[in-house]
Parts: sequence; C-alpha cells; structure tokens
Amino acid sequence: MPATSSSHGRTLRAGALLIACTLALAACHKGGDGDAMAKGKDDKGPEAIPVEVMAAAKRPIAASYTGTAPLEAKGESQVVAKTSGVALQVLAEEGQVVHAGQVLVRLDAARAELQAAQSAAQMRKLEANYQRSVTLAEQKLMSANDIDQIKYDLENARAVNRLANLEVSYANVVAPISGVIAERKIKTGNFVQINTPIFRIVDNSRLEATLNVPEREVATLAPGLKVDLAVDALPGKKFEGTIDRVAPVVDAGSGTFRVVCTFAGGGALQPGMFGRIRIDYDQRMDALVVPRVALLEDEGDPAVYAVKAGKAVRVPVKLGYLDGQWAEVRSGLKVGDQVVTAGKVALREGSPVQIVGGNAPKSQVGAGDATAATAAR
Repeated sequence: MPATSSSHGRTLRAGALLIACTLALAACHKGGDGDAMAKGKDDKGPEAIPVEVMAAAKRPIAASYTGTAPLEAKGESQVVAKTSGVALQVLAEEGQVVHAGQVLVRLDAARAELQAAQSAAQMRKLEANYQRSVTLAEQKLMSANDIDQIKYDLENARAVNRLANLEVSYANVVAPISGVIAERKIKTGNFVQINTPIFRIVDNSRLEATLNVPEREVATLAPGLKVDLAVDALPGKKFEGTIDRVAPVVDAGSGTFRVVCTFAGGGALQPGMFGRIRIDYDQRMDALVVPRVALLEDEGDPAVYAVKAGKAVRVPVKLGYLDGQWAEVRSGLKVGDQVVTAGKVALREGSPVQIVGGNAPKSQVGAGDATAATAAR
C-alpha cells in the first residue's frame, strides 16, 4: 500500500513537468512569431506619399508687365457759352457726331446786334470827320494836334465795333473739337449764363490708358511696344494697342513713371471702361519651363521637388521669366525631369512618393497597382 502511493505521486509530478514544458515551448513559439511580425513591419518602411507631377518641357514664354487702368478719351472738351442769352435753338443731341466749328446752339443776339450797329455808326461818323480834317490840314486850317485826336478816336471806334461784332458771333456756340456729344446740359428756351458749360464733347477716335509703372521696368518699356487689352465690360474679347508715350522721369514720391497706351476707338471700346493691360517686352521661343505651382512657397531660394528613384529630392533652381501659369527655369533641371505639382506640402527631402494622376508614368502606375493588390491579398 505505501509502494502504490509513492508510484502515484511520481506519476503526478511527471505530468506536471510535461505540461510546464509544453507551455514554455508554446510561449517561445509565440514570442518568435511576434518578433518576426514586428521585424517584417519594420522592414516595410514609411508609406509612400501620393503626388502629382509634370515634366519640365520646352515652350515659348514671354516677359511681360501687367497692370490696370481706366480708358480715357484722347480729346475731351467742355463747351461753354462766351456770352449770355436765351437759347433759341439747340442743334445737337447726346450721341451725335459733330465737327470742329459746327454750330451747336444759337443764342438770342438782339442786344449784341444793336450795340454792333451803334458802334458801326459812331465809327462811320469819325471816319468822315477824319477825312475832312485831312483836307483842312492840307489847307493849313487845322492843327496837327486836332488831326491826331480825331485819328485816335477813330481807331477806338473801330475797336469798339470789332468787339461788338465779336459779341454777336458768340451767340452761335460752336464745337471746339470734333467728336461725340457725351452730355447736353441745356434745352431750347433756357437762359444761358456766360462761361456756363452746356455740352461735353468726347473725341473717342483714340482711347488712352495711363499706367503708373514701378521704376524697375524703366529699361524694358518703350514707345511702340504692342499692348494687349481686356475689359471687364466685354468678357472674352481682346484688343490691341501700342505704347504711345513714356514719361522721361521717375516720380520720386511714388517710385513710378507714367506709360500711356493708346487704342483705336469708335467701336466696342468706350471711355470709362476698366482695362486690364499686358505688355510683352521680350519673348523666348524655346524656354525650359515648369508649372508655377511646382515652386516651393518657403522663404528660401527658388526650388522644386523632383522625383528621382521614387523619392522626393529638393532641387534649387534659377528662375527666368514668369508668364501666367508657367515659370522659366534657367538652371537646375533638364527636359523631362518630373517635378511635383500637387502634394508637395507633405514632402521632405528623401520622402518616398507614389505618382498618381494623369501624368504618372505607366511603369510606376503598374507597380503601385501591383503593390496595392499584394497588400489586399
């Protein structure tokens, strides 16, 4: 009986030892699998950042200056009355084309005509007296002083008569320049005061836009350069003009100089329209360019992110002309280099990238799809 009890105890201890060994082996096996999984995860590395790219390419690019200015008529005049009177006839209306010297208004000139007639009678009287005094002087019957006095009175009467006739002529208000009646301020029967503006005439055969250009452009803009114009009132339409005049001095207060551009008028363009002006002063037909959105917006020197061997590489560039959405690259890139246009904010030097979008090379798109398929499996 004691022998049986001892044998049973040894059997229990052997079973417990076997269970402990099994648990230890299981733990070791589990730990090995965890280490392998962790190692595999570490070997995978950081995830690639999706970006869009575009290749540097050759295309024409222009150096230009852009600005805004309202259009103004080259010639404009306020028509004023040079005498007072009632408007008997108004002979022009708004929108009517008139010519220099054309009568626009006839004023009541009755008073001025009477004064002219009175001065003419006085003049004729003095002319007769002067003729008689000359005859008397030849007969030694009149002194030289008396003749001189009559002569001076006659000259004064002639001047008064000319002034009266001039006042009569002022009753016909004429156009000082040729153009279009832009504004009419009187009606028939109105009393017109002297020096009162009654019409505004605009010569819209030529229109001008004056730009205040920074002094750094003083060596690039010159008379004769072509100017492109777009106006907000006529979307989609372009107009051409030229630089007519360039101010020879720079304003010390503003650091700008005046550039006057001229355009053909008489058509769709009208004075007062707001114009957007572009002046191309140089052009390169075979420039290496990249999209302006590819330029990094930090405070350092100009640079872009180029994709090389699947990684982002910061490449300093020397810029040339900027033309709309394009930037000329003078050095740092060559034709065909892929530059990042979207997704560059998340990039750092050496970041792995995955090119997406319509500009991705086919080989890289296929590799990305295969990677995604493998991960899905």
